[in-house]
Amino acid sequence: MAATTIRIQSEDFDLSAEIGRLTCGRKDIGGVVSFVGYCRDEGGSLAALELEHYPGMAEEEIARICDEAGKRWPVLGLTVVHRFGKIRPGEQIVLVIAASSHRRAAFEAAEFVMDFLKSRAPFWKKEHGISGRSGDWVSARDEDEQALVRWN
Repeated sequence: MAATTIRIQSEDFDLSAEIGRLTCGRKDIGGVVSFVGYCRDEGGSLAALELEHYPGMAEEEIARICDEAGKRWPVLGLTVVHRFGKIRPGEQIVLVIAASSHRRAAFEAAEFVMDFLKSRAPFWKKEHGISGRSGDWVSARDEDEQALVRWN
C-alpha cells in the first residue's frame, strides 16, 4: 500500500513543502504529479466560497478513494489536502499529489483521485457574492458525475 497523507484544514498549504514531505529520502519515485484547485471569481461575482465538511466522514471517504487508486495503479505515495471555511477567489482549495516509479501511473492516479474527490467526498459549497448576498449551496455538476464514468 502506498504511503497516504490526508488532511482537511482551514489554513492554506504549500505545494513545494507537500511534495518534499512525500518524496523526502525516496529513491524509488520516478514521477510526481500534482493538481491544485483554486477558487474562481465566477466572472467577478464571487467574493468567497464557503466549504463545509463532515469531520471524520470526509477523511474516511478520501481514504477509500486513495485506497482504490492504490489498487489500480502502482503508486508509491498519495497526498490529499482539502481546505474548508471561507476561501476567496485566487486562493487554493484542494491539492492532490501522486508519486510513482513511472509517470503514467502518477498521472492516472492523480486524475482518478481528483475525479472521485470532486463527486464523492462529503463537502458542501456555498457561494458568497460580492454584493454581500449569501448565495445558495452549490449543487453537484453533471460534468463531475460524467467524469466518473470512464473509471468503471
